[in-house]
Amino acid sequence: MKSFLRKIVLGVAVVSALGAASGVAIAQDINIIAVTHGQANDPFWSVVKNGVSAGAKDAGVSIDYRAPETFDMVAMSQLIDAAVNQKPAGLIVSIPDSSALGPSIKKAVAAGIPVISINSGSDVSKSLGALLHVGQDEYSAGKAAGEKLKEMGGKVAICVNQEVGNVSLDQQRCQGFSDGFAGSVTVLPVSNDPADVRAKVKAALSSNAAIDTIMALGASTAGEPSLAAVADAGMTGKIKVATFDLSADFLKAVAAGDAAFAIDQQQFLQGYLPVVFLANYAKYGLIPGGNVPSGPNLITKEKAAQVVELSAKGIR
Repeated sequence: MKSFLRKIVLGVAVVSALGAASGVAIAQDINIIAVTHGQANDPFWSVVKNGVSAGAKDAGVSIDYRAPETFDMVAMSQLIDAAVNQKPAGLIVSIPDSSALGPSIKKAVAAGIPVISINSGSDVSKSLGALLHVGQDEYSAGKAAGEKLKEMGGKVAICVNQEVGNVSLDQQRCQGFSDGFAGSVTVLPVSNDPADVRAKVKAALSSNAAIDTIMALGASTAGEPSLAAVADAGMTGKIKVATFDLSADFLKAVAAGDAAFAIDQQQFLQGYLPVVFLANYAKYGLIPGGNVPSGPNLITKEKAAQVVELSAKGIR
C-alpha cells in the first residue's frame, strides 16, 4: 500500500512539475469545495485541511473548506446543499452518517458535480455516486488494533468514543476492535472535551480494576486524556493505551513506552489527494480507477520518534 501511495504522490508531483515547466496558468476558475464533519477543536481535521490547502496550491485550483461547528449531520447536509447550489468543479465530502447525508450527496451527483469521499463512508461511497474514496477501512483498522493489543496481553478493555453517532466510530472502529481483541470490551461514550474524557476514563478505571487496555478513537480528543487518566490512577505503563490517529504528545508517550501505539490513517493525504484528483478530472478527465487506501499504519515505539516532528507541523 505504501508503494502504491508513493506512486500516486510521485505522479502528482510529475504532473505539477510538467504544468509549471510548460507555463500552464493557474486554473483559478476551477473551484473545488470540501465539506467534512471535522470539528474546529479537533487537531486531526486541521491536518486534513492542511492537505486540502497544499493540494489546491500544487494543482493550481481554488478551494473552499467547510465544516459544521459541532458534530451535526443536519448542519453538514445543509453545507453540502449550499455547495451544490454553487456548482463547483468538484466536491469532497466525508460520510459519517450515510442516512443523513446521502440525499444531499446524491443531489450533487445528479447535478453533474464529481464527488470524492474521504475519511468515513468507504462502504457507502460508491452507492451514493462518488467517483472513489480516499481513506482507510475503519473496521479492518480496528480489528488489527484489537489483535495487536490481545497479542500484548490485553483481556479487559474500554473503547473510548468521543464522537457518538459517527457510524465509522460506533459500528466500525469499536466493533472491529472488539472482534480483534476477543476479550471483554465496553464502549465508553464521551464528548470531545478532553476534561470530560479524562474524568470519565478515570471513573471507569475506578469502577473496574480489571481494565488493562484502553482503545481511544482519536489521539488529541480521547487518547491524550486517556493517558492523563491512567496517570491519575497511578497506572502509567501498566494499562495499555492505544489510539486511532496521531498527535505529537501521544507519539511522545509511545516513544517513551507509556502508550502502546497509534494508528496512522495519513489524513494529510485524505485532504491532498482528492483535490489533485478532482483538478485533473476537471482539466483532463483523468481519475484513478478505484478507492485509495491511505491507512492504516501502526506507529509503534520503534517508529514514533520519527513521526513526532511531522505531527507537530500538522502533516502527520
